[in-house]
Amino acid sequence: MRGLQAAGGAPLTDGSVAGAVAAAPAGARRIAVLATIVPIVYLLDLITKTVVLRTLEGKEPFVVVPGLLQFRVIFNSGAAFSIGTGMTIVFTFVAAGVVIAILRTARNLRSLPWAVTLGLMLGGALGNLTDRLLRWPSGFGRPSPFQGHVVDFIETFPGHFPVWNVADSAIVCGGILAVFLAWRGYQIDGTRDTGEQKNDG
Repeated sequence: MRGLQAAGGAPLTDGSVAGAVAAAPAGARRIAVLATIVPIVYLLDLITKTVVLRTLEGKEPFVVVPGLLQFRVIFNSGAAFSIGTGMTIVFTFVAAGVVIAILRTARNLRSLPWAVTLGLMLGGALGNLTDRLLRWPSGFGRPSPFQGHVVDFIETFPGHFPVWNVADSAIVCGGILAVFLAWRGYQIDGTRDTGEQKNDG
């Protein structure tokens, strides 16, 4: 039986068994990192939105640094940074698709940088998706499902830059990290593609 398995391309060596055993805990640790970052981002987004709604909704902006940073509540029907207003339901399904895609990708996760990247993007996507599903004019018993407006409140360079929130910043930071990791050849499974091809000759 051992000979047949070896001939079939599945050698029973201590090295291969040890490698498989080591890979499983490594993957589990990366998933744990992702599973830690997601609720942190999500809760931070939810808490900050709740606080600003209770303290600033309907009021004048709270100026932190004049001309640089202020908090002002707006309800955004578009995408991140108020892009594409009027296409709320489209962005709701896009956000849901992003969440599903990240969860499917996470099954092959073996890279710590990618765990951080996916955690930021998933936490941010879930934060804004919650608004799409539960905030006005969506929500239980309301006639406009999947069209809730996202709460934005962080305004940098007032009058010159769109208002955003914690979820937006997590999505953007995760996107930047994803581009950087892809550019450097880092793969989800923990390997790295250097772009070098082996010369068989």
